[in-house]
Amino acid sequence: MRNTFIEELVSFARKDPHIALVVGDLGYSVVEPFADEFPDRFINAGVAEQNMASLSAGMASEGYHVFTYSIANFPTFRCAEQIRNDIAYHDYPVTTVSVGGGLAYGALGYSHHAVQDYALMRSFPNMLIAAPGDPNEVRAVMRYLIDNPGPSYLRLGKVGEATHHDNIPQLSPGQWVQIRKGKSNKAILTTGATLQIGIDYLANKKYENFSLYSLPIWSMNSKVSQIDIIKKFDEVVTIEDHLLDGGFGSWLLESCISASDVIGKIRPIALDPVVCGTVGVQKILNQIGGIALGKS
Repeated sequence: MRNTFIEELVSFARKDPHIALVVGDLGYSVVEPFADEFPDRFINAGVAEQNMASLSAGMASEGYHVFTYSIANFPTFRCAEQIRNDIAYHDYPVTTVSVGGGLAYGALGYSHHAVQDYALMRSFPNMLIAAPGDPNEVRAVMRYLIDNPGPSYLRLGKVGEATHHDNIPQLSPGQWVQIRKGKSNKAILTTGATLQIGIDYLANKKYENFSLYSLPIWSMNSKVSQIDIIKKFDEVVTIEDHLLDGGFGSWLLESCISASDVIGKIRPIALDPVVCGTVGVQKILNQIGGIALGKS
């Protein structure tokens, strides 16, 4: 996904001289195509994420659409105050790009786990969450963000994600994108890289007749559309590589809090907090956390 992101960013930067990239001394072997072609719009802010966020807000105030880039926990938690006060409050077009959401960097330990980032970022008014599930969703998300600049959080997988869409889908906030039509009136709904886990669920007898959907763009403002969508189903299972508290499933439950006949249809599957004290590769941590499911 990260390579697709850079390809799209370079393509848009060729057309728009106000697109800039700021990194926190990370991303090398990925960001060079942008840095080489647009050296005047590429800044390495160093290991100073708070400065990176405030610098980007200042550039945005002068007309730039700035993309900040780092490993998921660094551009979020380390500069939460700057994102809240400098970016989201002023409604500036800064896209915080995190690479390796969830447990993608799990072998580096809890300092590199990004399992509370949705909770943080979705709590800021004006903030749009963009969590693509495959490279084509990355392209679709980038096109939406460029056409609708504002405070946004782009959460990417680390590397090697499979492509599940034949074409680039058309996206809008709160819109569910169908991946597979099932035989029952039940659905699996994922956001971000857990799309692959959702596909794995379909191989299990318990879920083999479920439809599968991805929801790549969501926010406070797109909650209002969810009740009418969920009414169409008998059951909706959400899957996320994030803790339940403040996560994607909780967002969907919050969306339906006023509809007692709908909220009971939602069954969120999220990471067990046990992963917060565990070191290991992503696949194993997802199993320990309870979101990975094998065939049966």
